[in-house]
Amino acid sequence: QVQLVESGGGLVQPGGSLRLSCAASGSIFSIYAAGWYRQAPGKQRELVATITSDGSTNYVHSVKGRFTIFSDSAKMTVFLQMNNLKPEDTADYYCNIGAWFGGDFRRISNWGQGTQVTVSA
Repeated sequence: QVQLVESGGGLVQPGGSLRLSCAASGSIFSIYAAGWYRQAPGKQRELVATITSDGSTNYVHSVKGRFTIFSDSAKMTVFLQMNNLKPEDTADYYCNIGAWFGGDFRRISNWGQGTQVTVSA
């Protein structure tokens, strides 16, 4: 099993920024796509952003233009840069590896512990 460790969450005011990190034990992101998910209280987990091993990205409409997913050159860490944060971005954020099957992104590994993001004044 691949071990993924999320970090970088915290409390931020509306309009602020955070950068989340998803660290893998090896260069797993050179092989698999990565996805950032989030789960707000009382809501289902949703896929927020994905990046393939060759750098193609995809975002859910609600974060387009505000969030950026990217990886480091060693393909061992995937980041989620979140700008202009809104209260509705408050959630636990998780990363995973996966693959696109047609229009569906399917995760491959188990969930990690996630990192909490709270956007509040």
